[in-house]
Amino acid sequence: MSAPRVPRGTLYRGREGMWSWVLHRITGVAIFFFLLVHILDTSLVRVSPEAYNAVIDQYKTPIMGLGEAGLVAAIGFHALNGLRIILIDFWGWGTKHQRLMFWIVIGIWVVLMAGFLPRQLMHIFGGE
Repeated sequence: MSAPRVPRGTLYRGREGMWSWVLHRITGVAIFFFLLVHILDTSLVRVSPEAYNAVIDQYKTPIMGLGEAGLVAAIGFHALNGLRIILIDFWGWGTKHQRLMFWIVIGIWVVLMAGFLPRQLMHIFGGE
């Protein structure tokens, strides 16, 4: 008796295609909630300028600085992966090369984050 055969040839079998899909959804939801909170905290200025100032002061903490770095990371990955998805959907060879494009997205994202993170961390922890 042998193990059942696993179908081959799909994008989402625990490989790059699946992880790209999962990360795209997670980053999209995270960006959505950031925008929701941003709209709500900005609307405080019309209700109570003092409350608005108190909220903005809370954003100047190291934890929120790290959150900003996470937000930039999420936006960067989401944007680059979105371009990859466009290529897969609208270019004939996109599906065939989706795995390579995933690793290109990761490489570009790492380079961009390597340029951003040192400056952001210096800003957060007072290294300026």
